[in-house]
Amino acid sequence: MKSSGQPTINDVARIAGVSKKTVSRVINRSPLLNEDTRRKVEAVISELSYIPNPQARALALRRNFLIGLVHDNPNAQTVMNVQQGMLEALHGTEFEMVVRPLDRGSATMLDDLRHFLERQRLFGVLLMPPISENDSIARLCDEIGCRYVRMGSAMLDDSAHMVASNDREAVRTAVAYLVEQGHRRIGLVAGPHGFRSARERREGFEEALDAAGIALPRSMVADGNYTFDSGRMAADRLLDVVPRPTAIFSSNDEMAAGVMHAAMERGLQIPRDLSIIGFDDTPVAAHVWPPLTTVRWPIVSMARSAALKLLAGVDGGDPIEEPSQFLSTLIRRASVAPPNG
Repeated sequence: MKSSGQPTINDVARIAGVSKKTVSRVINRSPLLNEDTRRKVEAVISELSYIPNPQARALALRRNFLIGLVHDNPNAQTVMNVQQGMLEALHGTEFEMVVRPLDRGSATMLDDLRHFLERQRLFGVLLMPPISENDSIARLCDEIGCRYVRMGSAMLDDSAHMVASNDREAVRTAVAYLVEQGHRRIGLVAGPHGFRSARERREGFEEALDAAGIALPRSMVADGNYTFDSGRMAADRLLDVVPRPTAIFSSNDEMAAGVMHAAMERGLQIPRDLSIIGFDDTPVAAHVWPPLTTVRWPIVSMARSAALKLLAGVDGGDPIEEPSQFLSTLIRRASVAPPNG
């Protein structure tokens, strides 16, 4: 029997014979309920045509049902992959995502972020690298009472506030694979300065060469900024070296595609004349020819887990433990072969 006027969460709880907290868990698709209770509450919601009032709930929580994504990342594909993982986690909940780019080099960056968080009254925020590597931003979130999770290439915080990958170890494995194929002159297209991911990947590269007893001349390292054009220009510098490298590790797939472009402009065949390995396993890795051997960075899974950490306990129940450490793995395709001759 429907109550008079617009039904409320109290009406649903009373008719279903459960607490308001249980109704809230059903609304937020909490896994902490048995199916009988879930079906009973959903039947009452349907019978009453009850529509949750996010504004009223937001007033009660003193937060909006918004999860923010804050980034200063030049690679659009990376940002899109993070959004995909977050949206998968938010699907079926009352939460929506808002995206806010920041300029980490701006003198007003912290003030800009504070204004954004306070104006939007976000329930929580996911911080992408390299923004996530700034401890001052984490402290700001704590200060204003905004939940946060940091994403990175190494553990920078406790597990409740962090999702991280093992970039250094994964790059060691990738470069060791080149060494196993017989390569000794291996170039590096490094990532941008100020990115922890670039540092972790470079150190993994250097450690792999050191373990194999291979020297790394400065001429075998060229800097990029995670974009196609920077990879092409970095490859031109490396391929001008005499003798040139027989293999190049690129710190992401976009730059690896640029390396391929530069190599083919010089008439080099991949992998006969030059082997290439990237990092990320974005769609471009499988779409270029030959298909790119690369390190699969589980960024979508990381973003999904980060968003679920932000939602943990929102319905008053015990949070489900989400992983904080994610493993990157080498995906062998067709861009690596033993050195020619």
